[in-house]
Order: sequence, then structure tokens, then C-alpha cells
Amino acid sequence: MKQNGFTLVEVLVALLIFALIGAAGVAVMGSTLTNQERVRAHVDRYTELQRARAILKADLSQAAARRTRGEDGLPALTAFAGGSPWGGGGPILAFTRRGWENPDATARASLQYVEYVLVEGRLERRARPALDGARLGPPQVLLRDVRAIEPAFLSAGAWTPAWKGDPQSDIPAAVRLNMQLTDLGQIDQLFLTSGEGR
Repeated sequence: MKQNGFTLVEVLVALLIFALIGAAGVAVMGSTLTNQERVRAHVDRYTELQRARAILKADLSQAAARRTRGEDGLPALTAFAGGSPWGGGGPILAFTRRGWENPDATARASLQYVEYVLVEGRLERRARPALDGARLGPPQVLLRDVRAIEPAFLSAGAWTPAWKGDPQSDIPAAVRLNMQLTDLGQIDQLFLTSGEGR
């Protein structure tokens, strides 16, 4: 008499095939999730870079030839400074910008003093709440994992590594920032300013 059903060997082979298909599915899903995390990290990094570029572009295109006074009350030597023009450390860029938005209609100037500094691998933007005599506010981190930034300033058709003004203009015609990023390597950014020398 013939019996209907599967033998033990057939059941074991079927289970082995299902286990192999399941293991392959888990491997594919793991690889997909890993790739998705990598893509998300790259997208986040490029978003951070584009946001930093947009802020720099907005600030530099609104640069104003207006000198300010520091927290100590002493006047700045120039309206626009960059690249440590007097030696020693200091901000990469320091200047006054126009067009500071005022949605609350508070009593303050539409000009704002801003400076960009590199602190422990972070490009930070700092600003004063008042144009003269105020202390710098908390930093806004624009970019992380920055090894170095080398600025250059265009005036009268020539690039210089530092800026403290020249006889033709208080503001350079353009600013170039050569940035060394840990993960992306060298990024060269060029920004036009409001300078009269263009």
C-alpha cells in the first residue's frame, strides 16, 4: 500500500532551501540598510556644505564699508578684515553686513557685525547683537570636520592671502576660501562681495 506524504530527507532538503533563501534575504536587507545609512550621511554632509555656502554668500554679498567698535570700545582698524592681516590668530573673516532681518521690529540697526572662525575643526559664524560695543553672541556651527581654511582676497585684479583694505576699496571684490575637509578633501569656494573693486 502506497503512503501519501514526504520523507524525512525531503522535509530536511526543503527546510535547508528555505533557510538559504531566508539568509540571502537577510543579507540583502542588511546591505540595503547599510547603503541607505551611507547615502543619508553623504546627503546630510552635502546639505551642511550647501547651507554654509548660502550663509557665506548672503553675508559677503551684503558687506558694508562700516567700521565698528569692539566690546572694549576700541574702533576696528578696517571695515573688512580677513586672513590675519596683522599677524597672529584671529577670525578668517570679520566685517559688517547690511540687510540684517528684523521680523520682530525691535529697535536695532539693519547692519550686523559678523566674523567667521575655525575652532577645533568647526567653521563657526559669530555675530554681535548690537553693532558697536557689544559682546559676540553664541557661535553658529556651519561646517564640521574642517582641517584648514586658506582665504584669498581679490582686488585690482590680484589675489592676496590677507586683507586689511587698500586705497581703492575697503572691501575686496571677491573672496576665495580653499577648505580642506576630512571626508571630502579640498573644496574651493568663490564668493563675490559688494566691493567697489569689481
